[in-house]
Amino acid sequence: MSSSSITPAFSASDYATFFGAGALAATLTHGAATPIDVVKTRIQVDDSMKGLNMVRAARQIVAKEGASALLTGFGPTAVGYLVQGGGKFAGYEFFKKKFIDLTGSQEKATQRRTAMYVKYLGASATAEFFADIALCPLEATRIRLVSQRGFASGLTTGFMRLAREEGFRGFYSGFVPLLFKQVPYAVGQFSVHEAAVEMIYRTMGPERKAKLTQLQSTGVELSSGVVAGVAAAVLSHPADTLLSAINKGAGDPKQSTTSRMFSLAREFGPKRLLLTGLGPRIVMTCGLVAGQFVIYAQCKTLVGAPPGIEIHKEESLR
Repeated sequence: MSSSSITPAFSASDYATFFGAGALAATLTHGAATPIDVVKTRIQVDDSMKGLNMVRAARQIVAKEGASALLTGFGPTAVGYLVQGGGKFAGYEFFKKKFIDLTGSQEKATQRRTAMYVKYLGASATAEFFADIALCPLEATRIRLVSQRGFASGLTTGFMRLAREEGFRGFYSGFVPLLFKQVPYAVGQFSVHEAAVEMIYRTMGPERKAKLTQLQSTGVELSSGVVAGVAAAVLSHPADTLLSAINKGAGDPKQSTTSRMFSLAREFGPKRLLLTGLGPRIVMTCGLVAGQFVIYAQCKTLVGAPPGIEIHKEESLR
C-alpha cells in the first residue's frame, strides 16, 4: 500500500486480470442468456406478443421461426459483453479505489457508510459509462437482429449493413437510452452487491467469516448476486424497453434520441415501461449478475489476483 493511498496499490497486470475475469464472466453469462433475452425483447417490441408470458412467447417464436431463432443475436451479445464486461469490472475496481482513497483514511471510510455507498454508486456509474461506449454499436446490432427478422444472417453481416446504411448514427442512436439502462443496472449490480455482502458477513461475524471454505464463499457471492440482480433488473427495465423500441425504429427519426425516448415513454405509459417483460428480465438478470460475480471471483482466485477492496463494518449483528 502506498503512503498516499489507504487502499492496496493495484498494478497494470492486476487491472488486466480484472478485465479478463470480468470479460469472461460477462460473455459467458450473457451468451448463455441469449434465448431469454430474445423472448424478452420480442415481448417488449412485438405487438402480437403483448400480454404473453415468457413460456408462451418462446413457444410462439419456435413455432413460427424454429428453435434457432432463440439464438438470434448471439454473436454481437458474446463479443459486445466481452468488451463491456471487462471494462465494467476493471473500471469499477479502478474507480472504487480512487473514490475510497479520497476519504483520507480506512477508519473514515468504514465509519461513513452513507458516503461510502455514494462512492460505490459513482464508481459503478463511471465505469459503466466508458464500457458502454464500446458496447453500444454491438448492442444496436444485436437488437436489430432480434427485433427485425431477416435483417442479417449474423454479427458480421448485421454490423456491416448497419454501418453501410446508417453509419455512426445507427450505431449510437440508442446511446442515451443505453446509458439510462446500463448505468442503473450497474449501480444496482455493484452497490446492492456490496450492501448484501456486508450484511451477510456482519450477520455471521468476523470469526466465522475467516473460516469460510471456498464453497461457502461462493455461496455468499451467489446469494448477494441474486439480490443485486433483482435491483439491477427493476432499475434498468424502463430504459431497456425504450432502447429495444428505438433500435427497432420506433418514434420520429427526425427527433433527437432523447426526445424520442421521452416521446415513447409517454406513448407506452408507466405500466408498459415498468411491467411489460419485467418477469423474464428479473429471471435473466438474477442469473446474469449472480453468475458474473461467482465467475469473476473464481477467475481471480485461479490466477492469484488480489481480492477486491472491502470497506465493511466487521462486527457481528448478533
